[in-house]
Amino acid sequence: MTEQKMPYPSLNTPAVLVDLNTLEANIKEMSKLAAEAGIRLRPHVKVHENASIAKMQIERGACGVEVGVVEQAEAMAEQGIEDIIIAHPVFYGGPKGEILKKLLNKPRLKLAVVVDMLEQARIISQLAQAVGKKARVLIKIDLGRSPRFGVLPGEPVLNLAKQLRQLPGIDLIGIYGHEMGIKPTLEGKDEVALEAATIMTENAKLLKKEGIAIEHVSVGASPTFHSTCRLMKEGKFSEITEIHPGAFAIGDIRYMRMGGNTREACAVTVLTTVMSTSHPDWVVIDAGYKTFGSDSLIEHRDALEFFWNGRPSFGSVQGRPDLWFGRISAEISCLYYTDPGRKLSFGERLEIVPNNATLVINIHDQIYGVRNGVVEQVISVTGRGRGN
Repeated sequence: MTEQKMPYPSLNTPAVLVDLNTLEANIKEMSKLAAEAGIRLRPHVKVHENASIAKMQIERGACGVEVGVVEQAEAMAEQGIEDIIIAHPVFYGGPKGEILKKLLNKPRLKLAVVVDMLEQARIISQLAQAVGKKARVLIKIDLGRSPRFGVLPGEPVLNLAKQLRQLPGIDLIGIYGHEMGIKPTLEGKDEVALEAATIMTENAKLLKKEGIAIEHVSVGASPTFHSTCRLMKEGKFSEITEIHPGAFAIGDIRYMRMGGNTREACAVTVLTTVMSTSHPDWVVIDAGYKTFGSDSLIEHRDALEFFWNGRPSFGSVQGRPDLWFGRISAEISCLYYTDPGRKLSFGERLEIVPNNATLVINIHDQIYGVRNGVVEQVISVTGRGRGN
């Protein structure tokens, strides 16, 4: 084996790498776009789950972070992050409730919790009262297209807001939206961004007209990030105060297909080694779904060139578009030759951009920060094993 075929000799494989040059460029671009648009940037850290990267984002101008679940908020707060939104409703008591009470008691922590039902808010109210605090609350609004949870716009939002204001221990501070169902074209992204901004603005105006003062109105998704910032820069939708893209800093094949990042902006790869070249049509590598997860992005199956010989792809091999990552097992995978003239060697190392970086990072304890082919730092995955 030559040195060229053995990058990162200090690492065993499989190993998850993050290219620091790419990561820093992505973070810089996020911050620049938000600053030019005059909107606060709050990255969702569900993809990287990492306090070190979150602090890089805050140092570049982010106002804080957003997490999915209360356990992730606890993990970030333990590492000194002091401004956090929990995007999924805290609808449990028990251990989750105890974590929320602990977070509400942190004197320097600025915390907000998203709700879409009065029943959720009542639980939060009880927890806040138990520690003599007020919980800052945001109403999640359903923006349509690909709904998950959220209150329908208009009267339902207003009615819930009025009810929340009557609950002890609750401080309603604003409304929150996250747009989905985005077509991966410039026109499609612009359309969804405009629609989301319009809905959120109309609901903000409705609440203010009814005498309900709010300080927070947010939208955000990585695919629409450029479009939303452009709208804001044009002076439209001044009611919107904050934006919360998630995957933009890391990137992966999933978000590339959704128009959220380019292939070159994907910062995370998985380092693998060729462990068998015995078959003329494919090679076997030493990483399977225990390393990559098993997301084939099957929802994009109608896209051009989604399949090769009837097989979807589980990732993209750096520098080798002729290799098709077409089969995955627990601990091994197969890369197929689409150009039989370019063979791989036993022991050769490859970097593969995963389909779903969130899955990959979530099943590893650490990732390796590399710069110009050299391992520069070992980064612990702060949120590993904390919540969903």
